[in-house]
Amino acid sequence: MNNSPIIAENLVRHFGDVHAVKGINLDIKAGEVFGFLGPNGAGKSTAVRMLTTLLRPTSGSARVAGFDVVTEADQVRRNIGVALQDAAIDPLMTGAELLALQGVLYGIPGSALKQRSNELLERVGLTAAASRRVSTYSGGMRRRLDLALSLIHQPSVLFLDEPTTGLDPMSRLTLWEEVRRLNREGTTVMLTTQYLEEADQLADRIAIIDHGKIVREGKPADLKAGVGAPTLIINTNTDQVEKANAVLSTFGDLRPGAEGALGVGLRGGAAQVTEVVRKLDEAGVRVQHLEINEPSLDDVFAEATGHRLEGADNAPSAGDNGEEEPSKKKRRGRK
Repeated sequence: MNNSPIIAENLVRHFGDVHAVKGINLDIKAGEVFGFLGPNGAGKSTAVRMLTTLLRPTSGSARVAGFDVVTEADQVRRNIGVALQDAAIDPLMTGAELLALQGVLYGIPGSALKQRSNELLERVGLTAAASRRVSTYSGGMRRRLDLALSLIHQPSVLFLDEPTTGLDPMSRLTLWEEVRRLNREGTTVMLTTQYLEEADQLADRIAIIDHGKIVREGKPADLKAGVGAPTLIINTNTDQVEKANAVLSTFGDLRPGAEGALGVGLRGGAAQVTEVVRKLDEAGVRVQHLEINEPSLDDVFAEATGHRLEGADNAPSAGDNGEEEPSKKKRRGRK
C-alpha cells in the first residue's frame, strides 16, 4: 500500500464548461517540499482546494495524510495545515486571540495551547505584535500569522498556496526560512507558487502545471539539465524579427522569450555567442540587447508549454522601510 502523505489519481475539476484541472496525478513523499509551479489560472489553487477538502473533485480520487478527501474529509482536516492565498483573518482580533481561537477549535487543552501559541508567535517573529489587532499588521505579518495558525495543531502535512505573493523581499526570505525549518522537523510541504526562484530554492521536486495539466515533474536540477543548451536572448527591431529568427535557427532550436525578445538554445554553448553576433550583423540585424542564460526553470516551463511563465521575474519590491502598508481587506471570520 502506498503510504505517501499526498496522493492524487486522475484528479479532475470542472466549473461548468471550464475544465480547471484535467486529470492530474501526484505522489508526494513524506518529508518532501513539493513545488507546484504555474501561472495564474493554471489550476494550482483549484488542485490545492480539492486536496484540502474545500472543493469536491468532479472525478478521480485523492488521499491526504492517509485519508480520502471526499469520504474522510474530517480526518483529512484534522491532520493538515492550510495557509491559503486569500487568508481569512479577522482584522478586529489580535494575533494572540486568533491563535487561541484556532487552538480551541482543534481541542487543544488550555495550558498546552498557551505554550504552543507563544512558541509559534516567537517562531514567526510576532511576539511583540501578539496583542495588536490584525488590522494594524502589514501584509507580511499577516502571512506569518496565517502560517502560525495553520501550525497550531502540529499537522504532518502543510499546504501553502502562493504564500509570498505580494510580499517584500525581506518577508519572503523570512517565510522561506520558516518553511525550511518546518521541513527539517519532518513536515511534508506542498507549496504552490508562480515564482521560479521560490520553487528552485525550496522544493525537492516540482510539478509544472499549465492549462490544468501537469507538463513536467522532477527535481529542479534534473529538469534544468534536461533543457541542455544555454539560452541566448536578443532584442531587435520588430521589422527585423523574421530575419533574426532565420539566423538564430541555424545555431539551435528557437525558444520563446519574454515579450519582445527572441531566444535560441545554443547547441555549441556560450562559445557560439561571438559567431551568432557576427552572423546577425552580416544579415543586417541590429541587436539592441543580448544576454545568455544557463538553463533555468523558466526554460523548462518554456520548453514544456511554448511560452514563458508570465510575471516569473517580477519579484516583489520592498518599500522604503521594507514593509507593506497594512492590508485593507474586508473583514472576514476565520473558519
